[in-house]
Amino acid sequence: MSPAKTPQVTDKRRLVSVTLDEASIGRSSPDIDHEREVAIYDLLEHNSFAPVGHDGGPYALHLSVNGNRLVFDIRLEDDTPVVAHLFSLSPLRRIVKDYYMICDSYYQAIRTATPDKIESIDMGRRGIHNEGSEILMERLKDKVIIDLDTARRLFTLICVLHWKG
Repeated sequence: MSPAKTPQVTDKRRLVSVTLDEASIGRSSPDIDHEREVAIYDLLEHNSFAPVGHDGGPYALHLSVNGNRLVFDIRLEDDTPVVAHLFSLSPLRRIVKDYYMICDSYYQAIRTATPDKIESIDMGRRGIHNEGSEILMERLKDKVIIDLDTARRLFTLICVLHWKG
């Protein structure tokens, strides 16, 4: 087991592994690949994740896209199935598109723009990211209880799956 998969606390309401379905991931830039790696690392380091009505855990999450549906396949750490939830991607389509457009601007700006310009683009990027995270929390609220930091990292991963750049 890699250090990133080892729980730091004994709390059972958490994720200890996250995998993305490679077939669902579109071609992406090195910047997006880096964001995915950082999001997974940060998510495993600190998260709050509890399927509603299940007292087990810790959990393993497999994210994939099936048609126009996002699949949250939740399992116990030993791979015992807990529940799979399917969500329409349609409500996230606009916010994901906006997020990728501003990310492209941000990555271009960090190479050539002034610090003030980079900061203003980054503020907009964080605002859109927060909006997407709040939409995700709202969509999950009756199925999985997560905190904002966990929602932010999951939103990043959903963007990676959703985007077919």
